[in-house]
Formats: sequence, C-alpha cells, structure tokens
Amino acid sequence: MRSVLILLLLLYLPAAAPAVAGPWLREKGKGFRATSVTASYFYDLSQSTYLEYGWRDDLTLGLDILTSQSRFGELSGSGTLFLRLPLGSPGERGRWAYDLGLGASWEGELVSPHLKAGLSWGRGFSKGDRNGWLTVDASFKWDFGLAEREIKIDSTAGFDFTDLTTAMVQLFVTNTPTTTAVRVAPSVVLSPEWAKYRFQIGSEIPVDRPEDTLLKLGLWREF
Repeated sequence: MRSVLILLLLLYLPAAAPAVAGPWLREKGKGFRATSVTASYFYDLSQSTYLEYGWRDDLTLGLDILTSQSRFGELSGSGTLFLRLPLGSPGERGRWAYDLGLGASWEGELVSPHLKAGLSWGRGFSKGDRNGWLTVDASFKWDFGLAEREIKIDSTAGFDFTDLTTAMVQLFVTNTPTTTAVRVAPSVVLSPEWAKYRFQIGSEIPVDRPEDTLLKLGLWREF
C-alpha cells in the first residue's frame, strides 16, 4: 500500500479529446499506452495496462489488461485484444466507432475465454479559447466458461480550465446477472510548464460504498 501511495506517475492527455477509449482512432503508425494503479484504504489493489496502435487511419488495434487483488488476497483479472473501426463520418453532433474484441478472464486458477463488443460516441467542444470533450462508451462481454454476461456504460466529461489545469469526471456503470455497480471518478490533471507530460491524481468512488473509495494514479504516453 505504501509503495502505491508514493508512486508518482506521469500523464499525457491530448487537448479536446480523451486519450483512452472513445471513438477517436489512432493515426496510422501512431500508438498510445496507459498504465494505472488503484488502491483503497482496505488494501484492495488493481493495475491496468491499455495499448492502442493505428494499423490504418481507419483501424486501431488495442490491448486492455486488468489485474486485481482484493483485501482478502483473492486474485482476478482479464485481458482483451480488440480492434476499433469508425462508424459513419464525423459530424457536428460527434463521431461514432465500434469495437470487437477477444480475450480471457480469470479468478484464481479458473480461466475463461470471452468475446467483447463495444459502441462509442464522442465529441469535442470549445468555450472561448478552452477545449473540452464528452464521450460515452458502451460494451457487452460474454464469458463462455461461466456463461455470464457483463454490460458496461462509461461516460466521460473533461475540460481544460487553464493551460495548466484540466478537470475530468467519469461515470462507470457495470451490470451483471447478479449486481449493478456505479462508480464516480473525478480527477485533476496538472500541466507544469517545465514538463511535456501532465500529472493526474484521481479517485473512484462506489456510489453505494463510499468507504471503498480508491486512489488512482496513471501514466499515459503517446508514441
């Protein structure tokens, strides 16, 4: 826990569009990597790695990996390879894209393959000389081994208040056959003039269990 709390991570966040997920595709030959860690007061820990690469201007390949350890020492995670393609042409009301993915999930020693499909909408906007963005990402995952499904809807709103400060709020809704979980994730992004990266400190707050709030730190980088 101590090592997680003192970990300092760098964040690069493009203006006017979110770097993770959403309908924005990577340019051909361009890539993006994001790594984050979360920790709760009760020692619930997780680590995620997200990769994107522009295979073509209209085709982005990606990898999404998540590993978790509960306060009781239980291990779980998932990994998904996916491709993202545009849906229609960008317009004044935003742009659309869809994802198709294949991967596996695990809990302890149990490993199960899954399929995942997603639909994304997003748009950038300006207010004066400042930029912001809105995105909604919906996905459906079917787990073959457990014959279970998971539906997720993630919404993001962000705005550059100054040249040095960006605010972002996310809402995560996850539905399974047994439960529905809702989390709110605010964060502040600072952009020191002496650095080419941005620093982010955020949290994830379960609406029904605020005592399980997570601290989240991440490193995002384009290449």
